[in-house]
Amino acid sequence: MLTLPEIVERPSQPYVYVRFTVPMNQMQRPANEGFPKVFAHIERHGLAPVGPAFYNYRRIDMANTLDVEAGVAVQEAGAGEGDVAVGTLPGGRFMTLSWHGHPDALITVTGMMIGWARLTGQDFDMEQKPDGDHFACRLELYESDPAEVPNMDEWVTTLAFKLRD
Repeated sequence: MLTLPEIVERPSQPYVYVRFTVPMNQMQRPANEGFPKVFAHIERHGLAPVGPAFYNYRRIDMANTLDVEAGVAVQEAGAGEGDVAVGTLPGGRFMTLSWHGHPDALITVTGMMIGWARLTGQDFDMEQKPDGDHFACRLELYESDPAEVPNMDEWVTTLAFKLRD
């Protein structure tokens, strides 16, 4: 099940993350390596998560590599350490939609959202460069906890792409 895209205002938000540069066929690596480091950092420093785990796609070149952050928004970020960095997700207008189903369909769902943005004249906050599309903020928020919802066909994922001001 797919919700219709809508435009929402999101506040800026501190977050902790681990950045990866990977080809599309290695997208499990940020989840398998990044999220454990992020959650260990959060626990070690007594940080308070204020949202689900997410991928933030910073640069996309589907034929080659993607720069992606495995992250979690927190009440206050503190300092990074090792592979774990801190930052602030930008606030502003975002196009969002939710997908209820297996994550394997997210490429198609993302394509539908990009098509909707084009159809409605909405521009994402991104720059096209020779090494790919660079995004101000392009989130894939994993609303379902795999420990609580083991069936991936029942997962909920929200896409939130920052729009140009």
